[in-house]
Amino acid sequence: MIPSYDPNDTEAGLKLLEDLTSNAEAIQEQVLHEILSQNSGTQYLRAFLDGESDKNQQSFKNKVPVVNYDDIKPFIQRIADGESSDIVSVQPITELLTSSGTSAGKPKLMPSTAKELDRKTFFYSMLVPVMNKYVNGLDEGKGMYLLFIKPEIKTPSGLMARPVLTSYYKSQHFRNRPFNKYNIYTSPDQTILCQDSKQSMYCQLLCGLVQRSHVLRVGAVFASAFLRAVKFLEDHYKELCADIRTGTITSWITDSACRDSVLSILEGPNQELADEIESECAEKSWEGILRRLWPKAKYVEVIVTGSMAQYIPTLEFYSGGLPLVSTMYASSECYFGINLNPLCDPSDVSYTLLPNMAYFEFLPVDDKSHEEIHFASQSNAEDDDSIKEDLIVDLVNVEVGRYYEIVITTFTGLYRYRVGDILKVTGFYNKAPQFRFVERRNVVLSIDTDKTSEEDLLNAVTQAKLNHLQQPSSLLLTEYTSYADTSSIPGHYVLFWELKPRYNNDPPKLDDKTMEKCCSEVEDRLDYVYRRCRNKDKSIGPLEIRVVSLGTFDLLMDFCVSQGSSVNQYKTPRCVKSGGALEILDSRVIGSFFSKRVPQWEPLGLDS
Repeated sequence: MIPSYDPNDTEAGLKLLEDLTSNAEAIQEQVLHEILSQNSGTQYLRAFLDGESDKNQQSFKNKVPVVNYDDIKPFIQRIADGESSDIVSVQPITELLTSSGTSAGKPKLMPSTAKELDRKTFFYSMLVPVMNKYVNGLDEGKGMYLLFIKPEIKTPSGLMARPVLTSYYKSQHFRNRPFNKYNIYTSPDQTILCQDSKQSMYCQLLCGLVQRSHVLRVGAVFASAFLRAVKFLEDHYKELCADIRTGTITSWITDSACRDSVLSILEGPNQELADEIESECAEKSWEGILRRLWPKAKYVEVIVTGSMAQYIPTLEFYSGGLPLVSTMYASSECYFGINLNPLCDPSDVSYTLLPNMAYFEFLPVDDKSHEEIHFASQSNAEDDDSIKEDLIVDLVNVEVGRYYEIVITTFTGLYRYRVGDILKVTGFYNKAPQFRFVERRNVVLSIDTDKTSEEDLLNAVTQAKLNHLQQPSSLLLTEYTSYADTSSIPGHYVLFWELKPRYNNDPPKLDDKTMEKCCSEVEDRLDYVYRRCRNKDKSIGPLEIRVVSLGTFDLLMDFCVSQGSSVNQYKTPRCVKSGGALEILDSRVIGSFFSKRVPQWEPLGLDS
């Protein structure tokens, strides 16, 4: 199920894409048959299937339930604790991938195998012919891609648990990758694999600047990470130029592998290049800075779908008109699809699912609320689960214009697993459907790889209220909402709180220390990924609480009703995104407070 081809051969790659998408239904049947043939003897599947007689699509759908993470967590935890992989997979589980989603405040763990790295390598290789179809000459220069690894966790079994991209960058598939003239990076592997994110960022930018005349594309995986790099460059360009001017590297770069690899690229002093770069960076406005620093760049490659769409205006400001390209849709659980029209407008990005990556099913959801259809239309039914599963459709049977939640069965031990992504079908390429990513189910706030749900936010706010507002301040939190502020880099969470004194209707007396404690308490109560982004990655800024005057949330309700919300069904939105709503809230702010400390985070283990 993993075809081989030379990624330097664009025609062969495009033909392979045609074959995969034209035969999507047959390939999906073959994928499921292969998964069941391999894994029907696992403890998990034996509980539902009856050996050889059940290795078919219909038996699988009739007998294996659709599950959430909490349903499969005990099985994965047993493997993390040292039991055999054959609980869920015949192939040995070689590592556990940490999802950016969390369960009970801890990262979700997804099983992975050595063979799965072959599948991911194939997936990456399929991006090459697509870009070559739309952009000429990519083999005549380099890509300045800023790639980083994240902290890892060692489980009791000895298996490492780590983010999916860290897994790939540390693998032999990446480090010993065959030469591909279309994918040459300005960053040496040693700088990508550096554990210190600040040293890694500095060294990768330095290499990208030194090789600016060879750079044909720039980017990072996520828009948030790329914009942090732009901000880092703005803060450090004088030091970077000094290194280029002298042919040395600043003394605080202490990682020897980084130093050696960068020095080999510097190749001595370059006064002229340093002056050119410093002149551009010293301009009053950084509008178009990417095109000015890398004049041969043809596009910016970053994911700008889903929560990353909030960064599009800022990227467009810096890019100077360069196209923003989102090439792929992937997660810790599975790699899904690629963008076959990469130069399209960011708002029009759709991904074509590759049918050989996993077995895909789709649970219809309502096109307005994105709630499962069976809850709305079948609320009186006795067995919601059976109705839900009856509604699930195969990959080739989705309908254009409809919304679905994706359900996957993988080669690595996930069976009918609800990923939590809401997608809209925008069309078909041959027989393979194309999807626009809409949102993550239940996520209200996201700045980087964090995904804070309404429940997480409620629990954090409740604890801050109980611990710091009731005594000694005697204030009542009457309403709250939030939004992700990405106007600065890094972005940060903003909470709007309406407070009133417990014993009168006077304006609240706000104590700075009390409110700062509330900010910190909320951060302490948010999940593992949020705290890692704040503490280790520095990709999220301090949380802010803006206290609004009494009656503000009444005005917010009036605004929402004027925009079409029902008075009878109105609920305060726990996250606001419309400009009008934000204007109302910001116009009524009577005090603004930030967290004064970084929340604790230690990668000591899953139970730490």
